[in-house]
Amino acid sequence: MKKSDQQLGMGRDISRRDFIHDVSLASLGLTLPASVWAETPTGLTTNIAEPAGAYYPPTRTGMRGSHPGAFEVAHALAREGKGFPDPIDLDEEYDLVVVGGGISGLATAYYYRQRFGPESRILILENHDDFGGHARRNEFHQGGQMRLSWGGTMNLEYPMFSETVNTLLGELGVEIEELLEGYEFAYGNGPKGSPCIYFDAETYGRDELIPGFSFRSDPGENPEQMIEQFPLSEASRESLKRFYARRENIFEGKPDAEVSAILSSISYTNFLKQYGGLTDEAADLFIKSTHGYWGVGADSLSVNECIGAGLPVMHLLGQPGLSGSGDDDPGGEVAMFPDGNASIARLLVHALVPAVAPGSNARNIAMAQFDYAQLDQSGSPVRLRLESTVVNVANQDGGTRVSYVNQGRLLRVKSRHTVLACYHVIVPHLCPELPAEQKEAQKYQVKRPLILTNVLLRDSKALDALGISGAYCPGRLHGAVWQVKGVNTAGYQHHWEDAGPVPVMFWGSVAPPDASIPVRDQHRASRALLLAMSFEDFEREVRTVLDGMLGPAGFDVQKDILAITVNRWPHGYAYDYLDLWDPEWPAGQAPHEIARRPFGNIAIANSDAGADAYTHVAIDQAWRAVAELNA
Repeated sequence: MKKSDQQLGMGRDISRRDFIHDVSLASLGLTLPASVWAETPTGLTTNIAEPAGAYYPPTRTGMRGSHPGAFEVAHALAREGKGFPDPIDLDEEYDLVVVGGGISGLATAYYYRQRFGPESRILILENHDDFGGHARRNEFHQGGQMRLSWGGTMNLEYPMFSETVNTLLGELGVEIEELLEGYEFAYGNGPKGSPCIYFDAETYGRDELIPGFSFRSDPGENPEQMIEQFPLSEASRESLKRFYARRENIFEGKPDAEVSAILSSISYTNFLKQYGGLTDEAADLFIKSTHGYWGVGADSLSVNECIGAGLPVMHLLGQPGLSGSGDDDPGGEVAMFPDGNASIARLLVHALVPAVAPGSNARNIAMAQFDYAQLDQSGSPVRLRLESTVVNVANQDGGTRVSYVNQGRLLRVKSRHTVLACYHVIVPHLCPELPAEQKEAQKYQVKRPLILTNVLLRDSKALDALGISGAYCPGRLHGAVWQVKGVNTAGYQHHWEDAGPVPVMFWGSVAPPDASIPVRDQHRASRALLLAMSFEDFEREVRTVLDGMLGPAGFDVQKDILAITVNRWPHGYAYDYLDLWDPEWPAGQAPHEIARRPFGNIAIANSDAGADAYTHVAIDQAWRAVAELNA
């Protein structure tokens, strides 16, 4: 029987609310008449940071990511066509204004100082209340010792790094080999406890936890016994047993080019049904296995793409194993900080504003104390201004002018150069003077929604008793859930043997209401669903899953949850081109290549500009954008 909110502990006094609850346009001051704006004296300077120790966003819980207060101005501009006339000109002039304080924006400021000199005056404007973009740090202090998790981008895919990225990380003091020495995290596949699949009662009629089974690694020697426990129809169970038992080459004798063409032109789930013999019900189990990894369901990805994601298919293509990844870790070859790539963002901020964390370096950055009051000081050559949403960027008088909203005030600064390190779809609204072809290309790249919900548990005893480190949840909002332990680097330690408080991360996207429509429309529909969800919706979801999964092992859903942080990213992963949905463009004519063209003294840097959702791509694009600026 479905439990009530009270039975799930929804009324418990935990760290479950951020101090910002609702921010309307009126509260932002956006409805004030121009005469009121004009009462603010010219020459105004801003410093949004609170006194040291008072303003520290990484510890905030509740709704984070695109939280209330971070997106309303941008929505008024892009969705409602609101104008922002008559800004107040501040008595501030810069060599560079960077729009966006994510990794690409921070790297842009870093590269600019290298090219134009360390004395360059730089202002970074960020609409959120924290820097890093999707490289977000979730820091918990409830229950004793500090516990870290990531609220967005987490991996360093070091085999893919360019010389540019390796050089930057070297200058920041990051040593991949040192990170690998302390890396014992495996995305729910161990090292303590097995992966599992969790079938929930609401979707499948009963709660069923199947330890040892994973759709993204080898399920072991006896998958038939585990599949028999699946709460599916007998026909679906039998189709799965046959699928896992087969070892053949279904395309024997066909040329490699023809096979590749087939695998690039059919969705993974349709392949499972047409060639793998699975029922619709059985094939649908795999859809969310790529949600967090790619931001797209396996029903909208080609077989070739899902081979790269580690899903089983190779045993039907003449190979001995199931997966094409060659690695039981779905993350592939990666290194990691305990707060994900937030540590890269912190190292970049420290390099730009050393006073923010004196004495910090790559070996202690996870434990470094950051003083946010130092981010926006008038005497600093680099200033990072949070809670500042840019609404207009224009070439003017041999330089640029940038207008933004901060604390209900419409302000403007002048600069020699501006780099837009924000996502492409918003750029046409910020720069309406861009060429029509460029604006159309920017609108093509619809980012993929992403959710990372971190729940701090009182202890890991129930997980340990069940012998699991994570689970795949095909019937729930988040497709995966993991214990976050075993990233013992940068001064931080949280070993698998520690049974105390532990963050558990729920990872995934929002399934579109109709997966048959074009994939970019799927993303838009998923985004609308995500933005419509309240914090209570997420809380109810994670409590329901934890109660059903861990309750039989003694987990008390009313008492054992200490904090919940929802990292909501409606504009999450950058849009990369997919086999089933995108054509092949001539060299230099792909949307991202047209979209990133410089425009006067304005350049563009972000992961969209590289058409790939990786931190190293964001860094490479920052380097390119700075190189394109007029000397």
